[in-house]
Amino acid sequence: MQSEQIKNSTFVRNIIKMKRVISLLIFAALLNSCDDGDLIQEDISFEDVAAQSCTTNGIIYKLKDNEALILEVLGFTFPTETVSQELNISTSNRVLYRFYNGAVTSTTICESIPPATPIVVDQWTTSGGKIVVNTTAVKTTNTTDNSTKITGYNHNITFKNITFVKSNGTQVYETFPFGDYVISATPLPLAFNKTLEQCSSSKQLYDYNSSEALILDIDPALIVNQATPLNTPRTGLISDIKNKLTYRLFSGLLTGAYFCNTTFPATPAVSEEWIAVAGVAKESGIIEVTTTSLGTGFKHTVVVKKAKMKKGSSDFILGDNYIYGELLTTN
Repeated sequence: MQSEQIKNSTFVRNIIKMKRVISLLIFAALLNSCDDGDLIQEDISFEDVAAQSCTTNGIIYKLKDNEALILEVLGFTFPTETVSQELNISTSNRVLYRFYNGAVTSTTICESIPPATPIVVDQWTTSGGKIVVNTTAVKTTNTTDNSTKITGYNHNITFKNITFVKSNGTQVYETFPFGDYVISATPLPLAFNKTLEQCSSSKQLYDYNSSEALILDIDPALIVNQATPLNTPRTGLISDIKNKLTYRLFSGLLTGAYFCNTTFPATPAVSEEWIAVAGVAKESGIIEVTTTSLGTGFKHTVVVKKAKMKKGSSDFILGDNYIYGELLTTN
């Protein structure tokens, strides 16, 4: 009798253990089932993938194997200055995450009639949130003279409080990085012949070609028909009043008739204007004029030292010793 009771007790304990094991297995399976969605969402990572764009529409995209992260911004022009902007996610500004049944290429995204394969097998749309674009200039530096040129603009794109809408629910990300989208820019030409001209009344100096001008409202005290001692140029600081230095790029043909008027004419239109920031004594934004006798006249060589040109929040540096040019005068 006692032996049978022991057997029954052992049998009951085994049943209880089996139930516990089965319960744990079911719980683990449920956990794995719940985690499936999270794992898919965590796999939305394109930070190490370079952004590309279609030439015929406002689509920017990233591709990875059979996945695509697509950003469509209609009517939005990416800025050419350092600035931060926000766009509301809407029908015009969309974010899509797509799965394909094969490797996806730019042709799949950009063609007005996409190829038959691969085909979209799943798509996540978005509702709510913002597209944040932080733009900074991409510069190259000439190590010989420390001048800089803007060669492009980097647009760092982040989605804020974005909601992905899937077939089985939604997923909200407080911050979702899309990454960098770089647009190249043609550096300013600065192709001057260094032969300066001067207005008779305002004494303004200028150098120009058919599309650009560099204008210096020079302090008249710096242009004197008297040779300067060796290594002792006349100097002044760039400011908004004296020695104002302005670069202009034009969208039309520029001629000498543009200069020395009471006001600058409306044509040709100015497409870009950069103004030098105020100079700091013995540090930056310095104008130097060296005058030498030249037959019956004088040659004034004007050098701009460490001037920073600025447009909005973007800037570039002319260099340590930028030779503005030479002005010839007579008594």
